[in-house]
Amino acid sequence: MARDDGDQTTQSAERGGATRRDFLLGAGAMVAGAISMAPSTIRAALAVKANRATRSIKDVAHVVIMMMENRSFDHYFGTMRGVRGFGDRWPIPLPSGKPVWYQSDGTREITPFHLDRKRANALKLDSTSHNFVDQQAAWNQGRYGNWPMFKVDEITGKATGHSMGHYTRAEIPFQFALAEAFTLCDNYHCSVIGGTDPNRIVYFSGSNFDPGRRDRGLPAVPATSEPENLRCWVSGTWPEPGYEYLGEGFDWPTIPDVLEKAGIPWRIYQDPNDNWNGAMNGCLAFNSFRNAKPGSPIYENGMSDWSLNDLAAHVRAGRLPAVSWVVPSQAQSEHACGSGPVSGAHFINRVLQALVANPDVWSKTVLFVTFDENDGFFDHVPNPAVPSYNPDGSLAGAATMDVRGMYFDAGGNEHVDLLFSKFRGKEAKARYIDPRDEHNGMIRPFGMGPRVPMYVVSPWSTGGWVASELFDHTSVAQFLEKRFGVVVPAISPWHRAVSGDLTSAFDFASPGDQERPKLPDTLLTWTIEPQQISLPPVSPPESPEKVVQEPGMRPSRPTPYALQVESAVAPDGRITLHFINGGAKGAVFHVYDHQHLDRIPRRYTVEAGKALEDTAWAASARGDYDLLVLCTNGFARTFKGSAAGSSSLAMTLAYDAPAAAIRATIRNNGAAPVDVAIAANAYCKDGPWTLRVAANGKADQSWTLTDSANWYDFTVSALGFERRFAGRVDNGRDLRSDPAMGT
Repeated sequence: MARDDGDQTTQSAERGGATRRDFLLGAGAMVAGAISMAPSTIRAALAVKANRATRSIKDVAHVVIMMMENRSFDHYFGTMRGVRGFGDRWPIPLPSGKPVWYQSDGTREITPFHLDRKRANALKLDSTSHNFVDQQAAWNQGRYGNWPMFKVDEITGKATGHSMGHYTRAEIPFQFALAEAFTLCDNYHCSVIGGTDPNRIVYFSGSNFDPGRRDRGLPAVPATSEPENLRCWVSGTWPEPGYEYLGEGFDWPTIPDVLEKAGIPWRIYQDPNDNWNGAMNGCLAFNSFRNAKPGSPIYENGMSDWSLNDLAAHVRAGRLPAVSWVVPSQAQSEHACGSGPVSGAHFINRVLQALVANPDVWSKTVLFVTFDENDGFFDHVPNPAVPSYNPDGSLAGAATMDVRGMYFDAGGNEHVDLLFSKFRGKEAKARYIDPRDEHNGMIRPFGMGPRVPMYVVSPWSTGGWVASELFDHTSVAQFLEKRFGVVVPAISPWHRAVSGDLTSAFDFASPGDQERPKLPDTLLTWTIEPQQISLPPVSPPESPEKVVQEPGMRPSRPTPYALQVESAVAPDGRITLHFINGGAKGAVFHVYDHQHLDRIPRRYTVEAGKALEDTAWAASARGDYDLLVLCTNGFARTFKGSAAGSSSLAMTLAYDAPAAAIRATIRNNGAAPVDVAIAANAYCKDGPWTLRVAANGKADQSWTLTDSANWYDFTVSALGFERRFAGRVDNGRDLRSDPAMGT
């Protein structure tokens, strides 16, 4: 029996006469019908006032969740104003010493380049490789550098450089319109450094590796995890004769299992025979779904055919379940191969159109739209992850919590990749580490992976906001926990510590109208793709392009961070960093040693309200040092100088969040006074300032940040001593995005 908001009724009685054709809408079919309604759909959604009965998350009655395919954040939105894109002022340094934009294919450097729809067939790109093996190799334990070398054409295996291509408003106007109308998350990462199945299994359950093994502090092995696409790929037809599965099923509860046990109505809207051979439904990796019997809630709501027509009928009738997943077909998925941005735009528009057709339902509904992973498309922001292992077995970093179970042991057991034997006619022992990457060892962090877009579409998130708190696929599950009072047990303590629950992307309390930015014309969307076919294929330019991010700010949601990093330099050149988290959420600090960029960057997970320190760095034989520390939402610290000049000086920074102010304190432990210069690098037009710090004394300098939307960037320097500190002071209120981004 199918259940819909407590109304027990048979599946056949709820049918709207839909057929498989309703789910098969390729580019050719898009030109007709309701295509021209796309702009009005967004306008209609914006016109509905939010339900604010309690002015809390309890006003949300329905959560609709969609996961599209294979796009990175930079690939789609690197040029958009007010987000952390190509105008990022803090790109990580590569082993070459160049900034992260200069990626090598093994022969030459390729920088981000425009996928110009006027010059090439930019919207029908071939997919690039995007499995655990090449994702790990491209990531290079955080060093990056060789992205296009490992992100090759998925079919031919040849390097193309496509991974460095990006779109602008001209190519994907619907996607830009959706972001301009609602809220875009610019710090949302896929959960696994891998492909479709690993991330969709997290999306549907909270983890892609055995939580019991993880909680015992043991790394995952292939038999207890999903490093590569395997368990969701099926053969056969549903319901007769049924699916044939690959790999042993998992037994921890899926999110639908959790909701069902709690009596919360849910449904997966899908065509079970047109869901890309099962890959779009991460629940197919689980025995609770594989063994579901006709008539059971799992079978009826999670394995059966529910079309977009059914979704529309349930919305019109006011019977939309509390939680719904909408699963695309291959043709609708937005994947670079077999679909595309136009197909994805049309599918998202159809879902939104169904939801806004009943304003009462839409006033109580949240629509999350994200992507499973990045394909091979480049993103420049370093992945938050537990510390990597150095080649000698030591950890490159530390954590304030036990993270031993957050790794994958690529040599953990023998495993035959049944995907090859079933679908490609041959058996092949799975290789999870590229031979060129084996110097980094067999034990790897499972994630997080690169950033992917996340649109938060709802009446509580209108206005073109950016949400910059760290999120990943577990964040959707955490939002469901927050709203419905359930617990998704598979989510790891590490993810709970550092990844938000998406509530900061909303304003449930304010009754007033939000900002209404001017929306781009999306009518062009439906005519772009047919014009592309006759154009030549994409190829990277011979010389680097100048990549420009749109200047300007956008409204920005609060983040829960109050982070500090302090240093101490010993006379013998040993350097200690002290990581302090005074905020309400954990954070991952990334440390780059400019003297040793060939080494794995060190990462530090610091839970909320905790601190840790490490003495892992030393001045060079010349006596100098140069460290860069990065964290979320533009937080940056640099520590430079000479051991001789730095050992007597120290600097601390204090926040006054209510007053939107900061205070730098310089301490001089030496026997002679020191003159310290302070200069603003951005935002502030005052200065420079000079402070005389007495022997065994201290001096302060304060600034208010109201004119810069709470952003700051200053350098303090003296002979042999330099400290730079940049970021934003959050105060729990809405602010603006980085004013210096894109300039």
